[in-house]
Amino acid sequence: MSEPSIRPLDPEFLPQSPGDYTHGTLVTGARRTVFVSGQVPWAEEGKVPEDFETQCRIVWRNVLGVLAEAGMGVRNLAKVTTYLSDREYRAANGRIRKEVLGDHTPALTIIITDIYSEEWLLEIEAIAVD
Repeated sequence: MSEPSIRPLDPEFLPQSPGDYTHGTLVTGARRTVFVSGQVPWAEEGKVPEDFETQCRIVWRNVLGVLAEAGMGVRNLAKVTTYLSDREYRAANGRIRKEVLGDHTPALTIIITDIYSEEWLLEIEAIAVD
């Protein structure tokens, strides 16, 4: 079986995305799909840091850890949904996401909402394919 293709879908009539996401993602030739549950900022010792940047890096570490368990990585991400507890975290979230994803541009949704635990400033869920 050939490697799957994860192709960005950016119709010409839509505004151009700013480069760190795509309007849609077409996946062909996939053999496996991983649904990553919402990952939260629990450090290994079960503590939650207070600052957003540390929480965000922990959440991405957790997402990548789930992918690694399936033998996958960043390039396998087809869809990422991020839940932020406040709009003030948008810039830091975008900067850290770009560090983690590099030039990979999965379909992306960011939602500003209350999160299950008040100490969590974000939660990220994802879908990956290979």
